[in-house]
Amino acid sequence: MKKNILFYAALLVASQELVSCQKQLDVNPRDRILESGYYVNQQQAFNGLVAVYDQLGNQSSGYLTKLNIFASGSDDHFAGGDSPSDLGDLQAMNNYTVNSLSGAPSYLWGKGFTGIYRANVLLKKIEGIGMDANTKNRYIAEAKALRAIFYFDLVRIFKNVPLLLEPVDKDNMYNVVQAAPADVYKQIEADLNASLGALPATIPTAEAGRLGQGAVHAVLGKVYLWQEKWVQAASEFALVNGAAPGASTYGYKLLPNFADLWKVTNKFNSESILELAYNTTSNMGWGNVGSGEGNVMGILVGPRNYVPKIAAQAPDYVSGWSVMPFTQEFFDLIHFDPRNKPTVANLDSLEKAGIVSYKHANANTGYFVEKFAGRTSTKAAVGQLELNFGQNMYEIRLADTYMMEAEALLKSGTAVGAGTKAYIMFNAVRARVGLNPVAVTIDNIMKERRIELAAEGQRWFDLVRWGLAASKLSSKGFVAGKNEILPVPERELANSKILQSKEWGGSK
Repeated sequence: MKKNILFYAALLVASQELVSCQKQLDVNPRDRILESGYYVNQQQAFNGLVAVYDQLGNQSSGYLTKLNIFASGSDDHFAGGDSPSDLGDLQAMNNYTVNSLSGAPSYLWGKGFTGIYRANVLLKKIEGIGMDANTKNRYIAEAKALRAIFYFDLVRIFKNVPLLLEPVDKDNMYNVVQAAPADVYKQIEADLNASLGALPATIPTAEAGRLGQGAVHAVLGKVYLWQEKWVQAASEFALVNGAAPGASTYGYKLLPNFADLWKVTNKFNSESILELAYNTTSNMGWGNVGSGEGNVMGILVGPRNYVPKIAAQAPDYVSGWSVMPFTQEFFDLIHFDPRNKPTVANLDSLEKAGIVSYKHANANTGYFVEKFAGRTSTKAAVGQLELNFGQNMYEIRLADTYMMEAEALLKSGTAVGAGTKAYIMFNAVRARVGLNPVAVTIDNIMKERRIELAAEGQRWFDLVRWGLAASKLSSKGFVAGKNEILPVPERELANSKILQSKEWGGSK
């Protein structure tokens, strides 16, 4: 019988990295035994919690990440690569030829449900562990909040997903059915709200990467925003952002210099709310891509066959794979914005000036991602050098929540004129890069989010929730009423009661 990936799980042996991409031990869904003798003390409970966090930054062995999948499907990027057949799962997203057999849906489904399985195992086992009560409550809160984060991605991406709140018995796993999306959202809200009381207000440096109250309020605000619960969303973001820029209860502040957000040494800075951590010490190689802790995006977005010709003037980029080149449309939008240089690696200009050469690979525009381009000065000294970058990635940062609060206030009918909270928070994002204030309108919010958050994995989701994906992405093959979600992976449909979504020709 074909095994589906919904119930594959893993237990992580001891680790001190709280967000990583570690090797996992697969549990046979017909003989789920690995956790039977585990979870007997506080250290093992902590290891189990690490295993849940592990999935946030998961990268597939096929070089897939949530970010590059949805960037490839957006109007800001092409999939790129060496040729139209290179990294085929990204090409399928770029051209909207993705289907239930494609790797992207399978990876995203498995990533989410592996995280949920691990959270559910921990939540079930931890009650029987004798350990400090406050520590136990914090672990429970983190597991529930992480489960909610995984479910938020799954319901946005697939719409029709099972709602599992405990590990599924091996005799029942093929009888699981999908829940109504409204019920999934209700559970997400419940988990996030339930977690707040046991989470710390601030996270000490030694625990960087763990969830605190601010991060949970930010996620909950996004959950409300997606459901168009404008008042609730604005209230959550207000808790994160504070009464004015720089006045957050949780200590969040915009960095003075936009470019500093992507300095490898500037991890978990004052603007970071939810951040995925990577390092250069995991010794990842070509044979174990996706199982180490290095960030593969550094090599993916670098220009292919990059050669400095005037070394003193050439950036120290690592020659990469030309994935996610920016579209000409996006470059024209950002070209004269102060955020251009920290965002776009302009190989077109460098080549024309005779400073560098590079291969004009698939869908080449000459404009690559600067924010997390791999550099020879930041790659690892061990393992396969191109795969062991320590660049962290933001899931949520403060400029994002400033703009989302302004949007929620605008949509709720709250005044947004000069001097109002919405106006001040929104224009703080522009002031940081030296731009004059503008009115808080939906068009200005859309433009500002597109430029400020470029290449950070937000654009595709923004277009879908604004109802603009069909008009903005039709030239890439996007079909209205279908491509707003991905299909349930084919292997989840075999030998189970899980059904394909109606948007993809199914009955669910």
